[in-house]
Amino acid sequence: MTDTLQARAIATAVLGRDPGPMTVAESISHQVHVAADIVVKVIGAGDHPRLSREIALAPDLPAGITAALLDSGVHVVDGRQVRYACYARVPGAAPGMGLPGADRKTACALAKQSVQRLGALHAWSPSTRAAQILREPLDHGGFVTREALLAEIDGLQVPAALLKGLRVIAVNAPERARVNVPVHADCHWGNWLASNGTLTALLDFEWARFGEPMDDWFFVIADSGPHAPAVLDVITAETAIPPDVLRAECEVREANYLASDIRLAHANPRTHARLLAQRMTRLTELITERPWWRPAPCRACGSAGRGAARPR
Repeated sequence: MTDTLQARAIATAVLGRDPGPMTVAESISHQVHVAADIVVKVIGAGDHPRLSREIALAPDLPAGITAALLDSGVHVVDGRQVRYACYARVPGAAPGMGLPGADRKTACALAKQSVQRLGALHAWSPSTRAAQILREPLDHGGFVTREALLAEIDGLQVPAALLKGLRVIAVNAPERARVNVPVHADCHWGNWLASNGTLTALLDFEWARFGEPMDDWFFVIADSGPHAPAVLDVITAETAIPPDVLRAECEVREANYLASDIRLAHANPRTHARLLAQRMTRLTELITERPWWRPAPCRACGSAGRGAARPR
């Protein structure tokens, strides 16, 4: 049975009727099949367990923040086992990684809404069961401590100039991140849904954990493409975080994610050749151009302003 037929069989069993036409949505970590009013996420039973983590958290998440979980379990066809989760389809489509096609006004409006929705997640008091799940260790690649970041950097096989630049960022990092707030930890614009300029849902809670709000603000800003400076301004205004603090914390997190991904890619060069090339390009930009400290365009004339002073 093909993957689409398997997803259709699962959807039919859950709905008690034929789900109608189904399309395949882009996803790095799962197969995602979308019908008019149901979404089926499928992964091999022996693959990574993050879907099980998401399923376990779903009943306890703040109301209205994500799609409703309809059913989950294991499905077997022709001896092949898959784990699945079926969600009610929420209106809207993903704005897309990098916010392609969005103008500045739309990007800022979406960013403001994201702060409000993520604020509800950050204020959530998880049940004892959910808190246990959020505390489970994950190799999430995010910033935890200065010491851990320095250790990650020391093992990298990258040019000496890039290593030196990474160490400068790491030395200026906080001693440790807080781990007392529920965070999504993967809230790039491919994991949101929006309809007519209004955010309708935040999806994919498989990386959710205890951290600090900065772990989420990083993703929202970093994935805003050319609108990143404007989105940073929105988050500064909405959260009252000083802009230099926000820039520095985001730069540390990007350095950590890049170092972690490069380590992963070097460990599996055949599987992750494309990932390695992408991350090396971004690392070179991070160190040589220091984009988190790049002057933002002047709102009045579009020219570059003074920007923030770069840490040394």
